[in-house]
Amino acid sequence: MSVEMRDTGDARAGSRAGRIAALADRRAFRPESIAEAAAERGRRPALLGETGRLMLVAADHPARGALAAGGDPLAMADRGELLDRLCTALERPGVDGVLATPDVVEDLLLLGVLEGKTVIGSMNRGGLTGASFEIDDRFTAYSADAIAASRLDGGKVLLRVDDDDPATARTLESCARAVSALAGHGLMAMVEPFIARRSGGRVRNDLSPEAMIRAISIASGLGATSAHTWLKVPVVQDMARVMAASTLPALLLGGEVADDQRAALDGWRRAMRLPTVRGLVVGRSLLYPANGDVAGAVDAAVEIL
Repeated sequence: MSVEMRDTGDARAGSRAGRIAALADRRAFRPESIAEAAAERGRRPALLGETGRLMLVAADHPARGALAAGGDPLAMADRGELLDRLCTALERPGVDGVLATPDVVEDLLLLGVLEGKTVIGSMNRGGLTGASFEIDDRFTAYSADAIAASRLDGGKVLLRVDDDDPATARTLESCARAVSALAGHGLMAMVEPFIARRSGGRVRNDLSPEAMIRAISIASGLGATSAHTWLKVPVVQDMARVMAASTLPALLLGGEVADDQRAALDGWRRAMRLPTVRGLVVGRSLLYPANGDVAGAVDAAVEIL
């Protein structure tokens, strides 16, 4: 593949090594081509298409140092392999787009695979996995202005509320500002809320229905307006009661690679019947399935929609 890879019309052409070499050349010799690709990208006319559903693939985990998937602590460490899996997922019918940090979005822009796709930029990645400052989730990736300038379709924030960690207040305030700023641009603000606690030196999310109800209630009130706010929530017990906590549209997150993928699919299918649930945002569960079949895992998830 030549350095002008966007002009070939085939992001999958050539070897993985060739694609990575071409990306490296573009970044080294023509960094301005990233902004050019963003400016030229064809955008979808609306977030929701005719189906009224949205299917996004998430790839913002590496920026928090979260590289594990399916028991492999470094599953997402090879960027070439990750991009291969993302390209496979994005070309499957029914996949609407991607949620990622600037580095991944820009790789995909240069590969030319984001035409007509919904692209959500991940914003606060400073709460590194396992760090003592994990709850102090600083905004180290996209800003609302950068998302608008890059012609993306929205931004995503992670909000973990730990009542015992004073850093929660800073994260709450920063997330509220991001929601307001995105709304000011008329862009989706996707909020992923959890009640979190530190246990055994690690931050763990409380996935009880009561904790998720509280988290959703807090997230729904962030910012100067909720007109453009969406929620990103896990499937937990008693989802009907959990989702009754807000009228905001919601997307279901996939989480870790499930031991029982059929049970995970059944949980998504049941939750999709709820009135506020509009789709899925799934990352490692689809990109690194236990059987290695990315296309099959994506197709099974799309079938639910």
